[in-house]
Amino acid sequence: MPSIFAYQSSEVDWCEVNFQHSELVAEFYNTFSNVSFLILGPLMTFLMHPYIQKRSCGSYSTLFLFTVTGLFSMYFHMTLSFLGQLLDEIAILWLLASGYSIWMPRCYFPAFLGGNRWGRLAVCHLLSFLRTTVNDYALNSIASTSSTSSTRSTRSATSNKELRHLIEVSVVLWAIALTSWISDRFLCNFWQWIKFFYLHSIWHVVISITFPYGMVTMALVDASYEMPGQTLKVRYWAKGHLACGAALRRSPK
Repeated sequence: MPSIFAYQSSEVDWCEVNFQHSELVAEFYNTFSNVSFLILGPLMTFLMHPYIQKRSCGSYSTLFLFTVTGLFSMYFHMTLSFLGQLLDEIAILWLLASGYSIWMPRCYFPAFLGGNRWGRLAVCHLLSFLRTTVNDYALNSIASTSSTSSTRSTRSATSNKELRHLIEVSVVLWAIALTSWISDRFLCNFWQWIKFFYLHSIWHVVISITFPYGMVTMALVDASYEMPGQTLKVRYWAKGHLACGAALRRSPK
């Protein structure tokens, strides 16, 4: 039985040809496409600082986990080791659970948790060890179902055009990212036939842009429930509507 640290000890392998560009990096493009996480994580931490000080310092943990997810994903795709797979998937799980525990309105929580945010996080964490080979499918299912149910009901109920715009852009980006992930996983033979091995690396880049949009969207939704009487607006890091620069600040009344 190979060591959990050994190269290619994981059962998971993606469509990119292994060790094509380096003897030390199993999946070159899948590894270095995670650099976007390392850039956007600290940037969002800086930009959202004024909002976090008003709402909850626990939001820093979510942004930290966003960056850590990029690091662990780089390690996994560089080695394709079983340890790398576990670190990558558990980091994603904790990122999702952390975000939901802080920003998901209590009305969307399962009844058996009784509104306990950290109880939801603990349950998800324990389930991640039951069968590691299905973790990636479970993670996408958790993200899709929870986000869809909350954003759909919020979009239909809100008159905030800015929030509606953020929800729409988040959904479009998520659809593009998920399509790339599914295509790389299930249509690998076709992509290898046309020598296009980059869909999973495209997933990394698009999902790293989607998360900041999603974080700000969930923060706005949360504010409508948990911060009554305070008006928030989205501020952008660069000109126009650059997704990665979205940040929340209290607007003047």
